[in-house]
Amino acid sequence: MRQLKWAFAAALTLLAGHQTLAQTQAQATAPASKATIAWAAKPAKLPPYTGANRLVWRLADVLAAHKGKGSWSQEVFSSRDFVGEWISMAPGEKTKTEFYADDRVFWVVQSGQMKVSIEGQEPFIASKHFLVQVPKRLQYSMETVGSEPVLRFQMKPAGEAPDYPLTETPTPVKGVQYIKAAYSGHGDYDKVNVPYIDFDKQIVQGGEKRGVWIRDDHTFVTILRSTTGAPTPPDKVWGHFHANFPEIWLIVEGTQQFLVEGEKLLTVTDGDLVSAPTGRWHRATPFGDGPSTRLAYIPRPDNLHWYQPEQAAGGN
Repeated sequence: MRQLKWAFAAALTLLAGHQTLAQTQAQATAPASKATIAWAAKPAKLPPYTGANRLVWRLADVLAAHKGKGSWSQEVFSSRDFVGEWISMAPGEKTKTEFYADDRVFWVVQSGQMKVSIEGQEPFIASKHFLVQVPKRLQYSMETVGSEPVLRFQMKPAGEAPDYPLTETPTPVKGVQYIKAAYSGHGDYDKVNVPYIDFDKQIVQGGEKRGVWIRDDHTFVTILRSTTGAPTPPDKVWGHFHANFPEIWLIVEGTQQFLVEGEKLLTVTDGDLVSAPTGRWHRATPFGDGPSTRLAYIPRPDNLHWYQPEQAAGGN
């Protein structure tokens, strides 16, 4: 009963602090009132963190590991759907023009400035907290602008090598040969999926209420912003779990707390990454007095969230 009372109070706090209905729904620790209670297939043993995946990648530690280098990359997330990397480009560095056949590539600029060129769009300068995405089969390139390296967190499709226009020499990929072939068509932008979002200017300073960054049949990335912190839930109150994929979050503003099943409560700030393996309960809570924001990366927009039955019974 105490947990239900807490969940209701926390829901009211979240409703007051969040800026869109979509964000409020995503933040809440309980499902909609018309929840169906069923037998959920949950792993008998907690799925481990494997490969590059960790509970938390703190940006300070990543930067320390590459201190003194202008150009470097480090994989920090890998799943069936995505590969996530921190990538630094030194002053004067420019990427090759490339594109991906069937999925988007998208990134967040953490520091420095880059010139981004995307097929069909006017080139633009992206700086700290710019959210950039490129639909399938649109050619793009980027280059560092200014005297400092540009750092970005990038997600690309897993198991899919990039393709190149004939004007480029493809970068070798193990197990891949590049041949001349013809294609037609490409993805495009729409009201939800735009070339870029200047998070600081549009959302923090401008007050724009945008709950979704990317949404298509394969990828769903939400912008979950709170204007103030919320009480830390009891340890036995979980958020939800996903049956078929892991979830990862990038903090782009303020401070948040995460509790992932089998791990200790975690406090993270701007630039830190947190992930939860498939099948583990997890929750995120805005922390502190000021605004905070996380980007939540998952596949499949219409994905299933499993919640605790007692929270469903509370109707929160």
